[in-house]
Amino acid sequence: MTEILEILKEIICDYVEIDADDITADASLRYDLGASSFDLMNIAVAIEERFNVKMSNASLPKIKTVGDIAELLKDKI
Repeated sequence: MTEILEILKEIICDYVEIDADDITADASLRYDLGASSFDLMNIAVAIEERFNVKMSNASLPKIKTVGDIAELLKDKI
């Protein structure tokens, strides 16, 4: 799980102006990290490409934190 979080931090930093050290599993993508809807879509695409997974449209609205993404990925990879 730690490895997944580190990769997620790298991906998120590509789209949101924030230091990777400030990203935690509990960080809200919108409120803590300041990701816009456009950022979130780009992050989702980057995650799909990096992990070679498909994130369902039904799961996307349920994702609120970085930890939520990590949990979803843990079940898919």
